[in-house]
Amino acid sequence: MDALATIEGVEITTRQSIVLRKVVEGHVEMGQPVGSRWLADQLDVPWGPSTIRSELAQLEELGLLQHPHTSAGRVPTDQGYRRYVDELLETGAGALERTDLRIPVVRQEIDEAMRATTEQLSQVTNLLAIVSAPPLGTTTIRRVEVLLLQPQVAMVVVITSTGGVTKRVISYDRSVDPGLVKWAMSYLNEVLDGMAVGARMLQLRLAARELSESERAFLATLAPAFTDLDDTAEDTLYVGGAARLMSEDRLQELSQINDLMKVLERRVALLAMLRSALLEPSVYLRIGTENDAPELQSLSVVAANYGIATRNLGAVSVLGPVRMDYPRAIASVRGAAAELSHFVSELYDE
Repeated sequence: MDALATIEGVEITTRQSIVLRKVVEGHVEMGQPVGSRWLADQLDVPWGPSTIRSELAQLEELGLLQHPHTSAGRVPTDQGYRRYVDELLETGAGALERTDLRIPVVRQEIDEAMRATTEQLSQVTNLLAIVSAPPLGTTTIRRVEVLLLQPQVAMVVVITSTGGVTKRVISYDRSVDPGLVKWAMSYLNEVLDGMAVGARMLQLRLAARELSESERAFLATLAPAFTDLDDTAEDTLYVGGAARLMSEDRLQELSQINDLMKVLERRVALLAMLRSALLEPSVYLRIGTENDAPELQSLSVVAANYGIATRNLGAVSVLGPVRMDYPRAIASVRGAAAELSHFVSELYDE
């Protein structure tokens, strides 16, 4: 007797599970509805067309397949894709291990690593790749430069432990003493080196009582370059592969191009998705209507978080049509997250 597998309270047989998997893989590969004759012709399918037709009808009744046209074969529903992906993750299918992704970063800068990861991920999957950088508040100050651009214009450059660089230009009503500028750079590097960007102690160091009135006054003009970093910094997103994805035939199935453009315009939807991914212990995967954001409900998202042993710092994700190569997407996202975790572990003190 055929074994049974339970899915959301519904039992399907092992044969039905195999037929469902073949329909998903055939539809992903060909972009066409899959019929019983095509399935029966597959070397690893031992059943005839009549048996397969019966199983296809059962899977359709269960809501895992659907007819796009009355005379066509079947295509998976969102629930069908979910059943297929859950089985992949549960069984640890070998296909999930086939993608090996490396970040070709020479300089130890997080910005370069994020861009390289995004580009590689979009190339490997032919999907939209989105990577969130670590929050600025999790970094520490590594180096401060105070430069006199003009007699009445100074610039503060703050370099963080992850290689991030922020700049702020300050204008004055009168000429600035070059000696004061030189002192300020020396003092700031001495007292702020290694301090967390959002640390309360930072403001105290900028207004230390042992400093002269003129020194405190000058540091007060520079203070926003440090105190506003954590407050004003937005989550940095790196996005790549939009043109590549939109050139794919898969996006012509639905109104997915419009949905994709809406997602790219609505940064808040992307951030909400990536923040949810940070809470997942393994792979974050939402298929079609499983997504909360309306703009994402004709698309699928595969994501994984990266970071260090003590905390997650960001997420790696791919976004594309529901008809995507899930094994490759999952493996690629996992590989990219592992590479970024290795990368950031060398930049952060765990």
